[in-house]
Amino acid sequence: MLDIKQKIAQINWQQVREDMNDKGFTWISEFLTHESCEELVHHYNYPLAYRKTVIMERHRFGLGEYKYFNYPLPNFIQTIREEVYPRIAPIANSWMKVLNINKQFSTSFEELQSLCHNHNQTKPAVLILKYGKGGYNTLHQDLYGEIYFPMQLVLFLNEPEKEYTGGEFVMTEQKPRSQPKAVVLKPKKGDMFLFTTNFRPVKGEKGYYRVMMKHGVSQVHQGVRHTLGVIFHDAIS
Repeated sequence: MLDIKQKIAQINWQQVREDMNDKGFTWISEFLTHESCEELVHHYNYPLAYRKTVIMERHRFGLGEYKYFNYPLPNFIQTIREEVYPRIAPIANSWMKVLNINKQFSTSFEELQSLCHNHNQTKPAVLILKYGKGGYNTLHQDLYGEIYFPMQLVLFLNEPEKEYTGGEFVMTEQKPRSQPKAVVLKPKKGDMFLFTTNFRPVKGEKGYYRVMMKHGVSQVHQGVRHTLGVIFHDAIS
């Protein structure tokens, strides 16, 4: 695996802040190498790495499957959580402040994890997802319990138009008293996408208000699509 700490340090975090505030998402190209993506896809079938497999159609979540990792997480995933979190926690705290939400997040990932564990959220919510032909994921939010961090990221492990077609990453935003707006994106293999878990602040004439957001995956037409979802808070189950 590549030097994840170095890659994270090289990200333009000021641009990340601006994008998150303006749109609720940001896109970092070529975060993972081709070899790193291939290694993650290769390990998808190693059962000991995972604590739980979810067949999506059984729960009406879509069509496909995903697997939650066991603790301890692979080192590079744990490093992503520990190194990215303190860089985006100040953005989350600014959101809480402008929306008058009585909540502030520690800039220490270990303290966030301790808070989760004190609320019986002790299992990792990091997951790897696989979609084949016809696969899709319905619009949703990844909350997992009372304690949740309002941002998460996803790493794209296959090349669109070469390894699969369709399967766009879809986000919707719902402003008060308005119809939802859809954003459709197709990141490339190795890209990292950081986005809001459930809402973002927008400034109106009378101050800031919440815009609710969900995400999902459009139908895959051909091939196989894998992604790695890195969620910072832990889950109850």
